[in-house]
Amino acid sequence: MKTIGNILWFIFGGVEMAIAQFLAGALFCITIIGIPIGLQLFKMAKFTIWPFGKTVNKVKPSGLKAVLNIIWAIFFGWEMALIYLFIGAIYCITIIGIPFGRQWFKMAHFILLPLGNDFTK
Repeated sequence: MKTIGNILWFIFGGVEMAIAQFLAGALFCITIIGIPIGLQLFKMAKFTIWPFGKTVNKVKPSGLKAVLNIIWAIFFGWEMALIYLFIGAIYCITIIGIPFGRQWFKMAHFILLPLGNDFTK
């Protein structure tokens, strides 16, 4: 199921979303202060290509990363998390879409506070 889900995800929008997140990460890496968030967006792009079978784990950010997390959540994170939650809810309307909706919920959890999360298999 994991392989089939990943293939379907890749075909129906995963690659486009990963490219968009990669480009956003590149934009954040232009500035010195945005590099930690840019690196996390690169991780998110890697997750977005093949999300099935991966989990989001909490990591305790320290110092500057905690401050950047708050700034990110205020200016970008909450809006993006709401969009991801909305898309996930739309997918969960049908039984077939529930696994894909759960992947959107994982991404919403990550994108709200990216410096406090990491992915594992």
